[in-house]
Amino acid sequence: MKVQNITDIEKFFKAVDECKGKVELVTGEGDRLNLKSKLSQYVSMANIFSNSEIPELELIAHEKEDIDRLVSFMHNE
Repeated sequence: MKVQNITDIEKFFKAVDECKGKVELVTGEGDRLNLKSKLSQYVSMANIFSNSEIPELELIAHEKEDIDRLVSFMHNE
């Protein structure tokens, strides 16, 4: 799934942390980073954005309820 225009990074990571299964960020090189890992969160976000907004990310959530949770986050963002 593609997510766009994330302006509240803390809320985004809270939604990711609440997911039951694995949530991965797909990098431009095709690598997958586990966003449930705090280290991966810090490293990936430091590399992706330099201002306070993330224009677009590709995420893979492995559980249906996690996909629903992330979609709900994006609609309420």
